[in-house]
Amino acid sequence: MDRYSIAYGSWIIKRRWLIIMLSLFLTILAVAGARNLVFNGDYRIFFSEDNPRLKAFVVLERTYTKTDNILFVVKANDNNIFNPETLDIIKQMTEEAWLMPFSSRVDSVTNYQHTLAEDDDLTVRDLVPNPKSLTAEDVAYIRDIAVNDPLIAKRLVAEDGATVGIFVTLQIPEGTNSPEEPVMAYSRAMVAKYMALDPNLTIVLTGITALNNAFVETSLHDMQVLTPLMYMFLTITLALFLRSFWGVLVTLFIIALSAAAAMGIAGWLGIEITPPSAMAPTIILTIAVANPVHFLITMFTAMRAGKDRRDAIIESFRLNAQPIFLTSATTAIGFTCLNFGDAPPFGEMGNISAIGTMFAWVYAMTLLPAVLSLLPISARPIKEAAIHPLNRLAEAVIARRKPVLVLTSLIAVGLISLIPRLEMNETFVHYMDKGTEFRDGADFANEHLTGVYSLNYSLSSGEEGGVSNPEYMVELDKFADWFRQQPGVAHVAPETDIMKRLNRNMHGDDDNWYKLPDDRELAAQYLLLYEMSLPYGLDLNNQINVDKSATLMAVLLRNMNTRDTKDLLKRAEDWQRANLPPHMFSTAASATVMFTYLAQKNVNSMLIGTLVAFALISGILLIALRSVRLGLISLIPNLVPAFMAFGIWAIFSTQVGWSVAFVTVTALGIIVDATVHFLTKYMRARREQGLSSEDAVRHAFSTVGSAIWISAVVLIAGFSVLAFSVFRMNGDMGLLTAVTIGVALFIDFTLLPALLMTLDKKDRTSDVQQTATA
Repeated sequence: MDRYSIAYGSWIIKRRWLIIMLSLFLTILAVAGARNLVFNGDYRIFFSEDNPRLKAFVVLERTYTKTDNILFVVKANDNNIFNPETLDIIKQMTEEAWLMPFSSRVDSVTNYQHTLAEDDDLTVRDLVPNPKSLTAEDVAYIRDIAVNDPLIAKRLVAEDGATVGIFVTLQIPEGTNSPEEPVMAYSRAMVAKYMALDPNLTIVLTGITALNNAFVETSLHDMQVLTPLMYMFLTITLALFLRSFWGVLVTLFIIALSAAAAMGIAGWLGIEITPPSAMAPTIILTIAVANPVHFLITMFTAMRAGKDRRDAIIESFRLNAQPIFLTSATTAIGFTCLNFGDAPPFGEMGNISAIGTMFAWVYAMTLLPAVLSLLPISARPIKEAAIHPLNRLAEAVIARRKPVLVLTSLIAVGLISLIPRLEMNETFVHYMDKGTEFRDGADFANEHLTGVYSLNYSLSSGEEGGVSNPEYMVELDKFADWFRQQPGVAHVAPETDIMKRLNRNMHGDDDNWYKLPDDRELAAQYLLLYEMSLPYGLDLNNQINVDKSATLMAVLLRNMNTRDTKDLLKRAEDWQRANLPPHMFSTAASATVMFTYLAQKNVNSMLIGTLVAFALISGILLIALRSVRLGLISLIPNLVPAFMAFGIWAIFSTQVGWSVAFVTVTALGIIVDATVHFLTKYMRARREQGLSSEDAVRHAFSTVGSAIWISAVVLIAGFSVLAFSVFRMNGDMGLLTAVTIGVALFIDFTLLPALLMTLDKKDRTSDVQQTATA
């Protein structure tokens, strides 16, 4: 193996100009694909096409109407929204919202279709037809209806009457590129216009389209802020540790090419930019540093030992070719196994990162040595004291191997025992940090107007036209009343509220008749008369299907976490089974439902991904190390850190989000790096020099300890930078991965050498003789 590495290194140096030109040419071809990169903010991308809850949601939208929307939340700072001037602004905003791109329906307090009896006729009209002409009596009448009518109270009008909503439903054609951009631009212009018109108003935006736009903007933020921040940190860190201008420069050059080439290939492959995949450049910059660092430190060590630059490069090839390949392959495997999850954006992030990892390996084995052979690079002499900390650590571990083994084992067991405290529980609006437009708007709406989480039930009557069947309406009304009694429910909108109101209207607005009609034909006539009186765009297609065999009941929830939402959904299903006819049974479908169960599905699927990654990585290490004993020993420092990191997390928080389901498999591929480099140097000392396990540990610390330390610091910092992401899923994943890498460094410098000295006591003198003979 060594002679091939030496021959290959000599060939690279001899053909360095060819290697450099060819590498740059291929990089340019790869980077050209970046022009194909597009941002995708659709929240549906977080669910695979075969996700059953996504399928149910798609069917629901096709049956009724699409749920893409914008919600303007308008609050009067003096708590008096019901006055002619403010109502006139609400009416203007309502009319202007109809002109919004993709707008198909606008609902507000001013265009609410109020019904009343006039003689023997049913009159349907806007609740606020002409705000400027309102008298004080008119305003009082409008307010009384708005805060009490169950169709809009607690949905479009707050209980205290100080806040109202303007709900814009959007019909966005399939395949439209970045539809949220014109919608948000139009909406923001409206907000600015009307807040300037009336300083007494606070207007915020939320809704599904605002969420989609938040995903796009967080992706841009992470790429524009975190990547440069990481690059700056890398520069400072490398300068401190390498203390070589040319070494820092060539390292930054290599990692930049790795990230750029990977993003270019992503463009060629048609991968879209999403919040998770936007992390890929930062991850690649972090991962790609390790290869140049190991190569340079080995080269500097050889130069300090008296070798010239050419021989030092070849020596670095000899010592690092195998471990760099192994670490790159195992890291790429870890990232690729993210595809086992049910959240495609994280799989795409893994694919881009895996591509970048392999580009980093190719550059480390071609472009890096070719460029180094041309640079006037030299190894600065170092003071003996500079290496004392690692030497002292090695001696301490060697002298106290048994206490170290016992203590680290107890720490590991203690931390792992805390994992049962963790609970998958989150609130999906909180995916965005406070300060982002969507998060602040959603929190504002939840506090002042209504819930922003929805559950939609399509309840079948079992027959065409059955929505007018009194028996069906009674059962539907019972279900709605049950939901209204549940904690956390803000509003329930069944078809029966319309039928009760129409029945009262058709009996002279007598409140005693605010009940469901008991005659099917009469109910059908009421419904037909009402539908014929509704203006264009405000029909009942969003509540009743085409053949009038089913209705949609929408339930709005307050700020409810996934644990409580699951509990509510289960209780709703249990209640239906116990109280409704079988044909009426329905499971909820909405974005809220999909995100609620996303964690559970991803944990289950990523368990398989982790097992696959572990099996592949373990197999590679067993083959590469050519020792079952060492291969089995290597499994411990590769598996334990991730579980210890979860234990550390459990000390500070008992709740985790679903993105951490991807941490174990991601970290597994990364933390193998230090183990591989430590073991390969340890093995060389045992097999080539016949050193005892104690001296081999000293050799590993002295030759590769600094590189492992520097790489780990860079990795920890790189993933910690992700904590600054405004998308909390990225932040949690980055922070927990950084903790895992830190724990892995601790294990590799304590538990691993203690295990090696305890379990690998075989005399290697014969191995040295065989190597010399070969």
